[in-house]
Amino acid sequence: MKVSTYADIKPVPEMPGVMKRVVIGAEDGAPNFIMRVFDVAPGGATPFHTHHWEHEVYVLDGKGVAVNDRGETPISRDSVIFVAPGEKHCFRNNGKEALRFICVIPKEG
Repeated sequence: MKVSTYADIKPVPEMPGVMKRVVIGAEDGAPNFIMRVFDVAPGGATPFHTHHWEHEVYVLDGKGVAVNDRGETPISRDSVIFVAPGEKHCFRNNGKEALRFICVIPKEG
């Protein structure tokens, strides 16, 4: 069993305005899933992209929008988002504080 805190994990810049922490991953012996925590600065966004695996996302803090080919949906604390395999998507912070969310993906991702 691994027990740690978010702050124990060193953040890695994913792109300008986006920091990523892999809080549970292969290095921890996780055989199937990877849990990541993202911090998106005000005005920042993850890239608009797609891949063959799903995402499960839980918003911890902040405000923003989840974007797909059909438009934008507002998100905030306690929002839960499912991104289907092959769905083009990104997350954009349109608030005044960091948008922080947990993102779980399969190990293959």
